[in-house]
Amino acid sequence: MPDSIERALAAALTDACYFGQILIRKAGENGFVLCHRDDQGFDGLRLFQNPEDAIEISKFDDIENYRPLKTAPNLSRGWQLAVVDLSDLRRALDYFYPGRLAALVAWKENRLKTTPLRQTLDRQSGMYRIAAKISDAQINSLVGDFCRSDGGCLRAILWKRNESGIIPSTKLPPEKFEPAHDQALGPGPTTAAIAVIPLLCQEACNLLVAAARKVVKGE
Repeated sequence: MPDSIERALAAALTDACYFGQILIRKAGENGFVLCHRDDQGFDGLRLFQNPEDAIEISKFDDIENYRPLKTAPNLSRGWQLAVVDLSDLRRALDYFYPGRLAALVAWKENRLKTTPLRQTLDRQSGMYRIAAKISDAQINSLVGDFCRSDGGCLRAILWKRNESGIIPSTKLPPEKFEPAHDQALGPGPTTAAIAVIPLLCQEACNLLVAAARKVVKGE
């Protein structure tokens, strides 16, 4: 019996939809076919048929650089992954974008907790404790560059800069904070031709914390 994540995924799916840089298409009675959204309609894609293949597909970009941030907009192209049912689809998507389906379910059920950036930085210890010393001006610049959808991260930001509810960066467009917006298209109007399942960010990631430490150390 499908769990809450699979039920939510089934409800979000249409005949074709986007999840980050992935195009998901229904195939047959129960199956699904996935590919890079920029490869739709292309022939000669390398065929995969195991959900675990998503681990290797998502590990490196097109020039064989390791991808430490799985929601970065640098997913490799040239592949096609066919899965037999909803359960295998859920597994594959969890490999491509770890934890994002669970966050989506929690958000839809109004129980997703967000953490302000200052709180995330204040709880750091050891070598990362110094990251809490970053200034607001530095945060504005860092987040505006590190988290931007065109080259940074495809998640829609739900967290604030601090407890006062200030947005993380004025350098990011308003669409960066809208879950309904297709982040892979960047700022501006989003086409309604294909449905979008959002990638959500409820808390600053470890890579952003590490980047904040570098900024402070650089000063």
